[in-house]
Amino acid sequence: MPVFGAGIMKGMRETARNFFGSYTDVERLTTVQYPEERLPVQENARQFPFLVYDGDDPMAGLRCVACQICEKECPPQCIIIEKDTVKKPDFVGKPQMQAKVFDIDMSVCMSCQICVEVCPFEAIKMDTEFELSNTDRFGGLLFDKHRLAKSNDYYRDIHPTEAAAIDRKREETLKKAEEKAKAAAEAAAKKEPVA
Repeated sequence: MPVFGAGIMKGMRETARNFFGSYTDVERLTTVQYPEERLPVQENARQFPFLVYDGDDPMAGLRCVACQICEKECPPQCIIIEKDTVKKPDFVGKPQMQAKVFDIDMSVCMSCQICVEVCPFEAIKMDTEFELSNTDRFGGLLFDKHRLAKSNDYYRDIHPTEAAAIDRKREETLKKAEEKAKAAAEAAAKKEPVA
C-alpha cells in the first residue's frame, strides 16, 4: 500500500541534503571572502582588451599597425585610433604603419571580443584583469596605448594555449620570410657580373 505524501517527503529530504551540504561540502562552497580569497581565473576568461608587444620596448614592439579594423568593428565605438606618419618595421622587417593614438574607453567597452577576432595582426587580446575601478570620474577608464601595452610574456602567462599557437604561426611566417630573402639574395648574387 503506497504511503500518502511519500513523494513530498522524498523531495523535502533531498532539499535538506542540498541545503546543509552547501554549507559543509568543500566542493559545493561557492562563496569566497573576496578580496582576501580569490578564485583562480580560467584561461579562456575575458574582461577588457590590451595591446600585445614583442621585445623590451612597449612602443617599438607593438604589433598594432593602425589598420583601424577593430575601431570600425567595435559595436560601442570605444576604440579611438589615429595613424602616425612614421612607419616602423614589423617582426619580419617589413615597414608598417603605427598608431599615433590608440585609446580604449573601458567604461564603454562591453568585452565582446570582436576587436580580437577581427585583428589580422594578433595585436589586441583580452585580459583577465577586472579590477579597474578608481575615483577619477573623468577619464579614469580611458586607457591610452602606453597603459594598454602588455608584453607577449604576460599574454603567455594568462592565455598559454592560445599564445603558443600564435607564437608558432608567427615563427613559421618569420622562417618563410627569411627563406624568401635568402633566395632573393642568392638570385641577385647569380645575376651580378664578375669584374
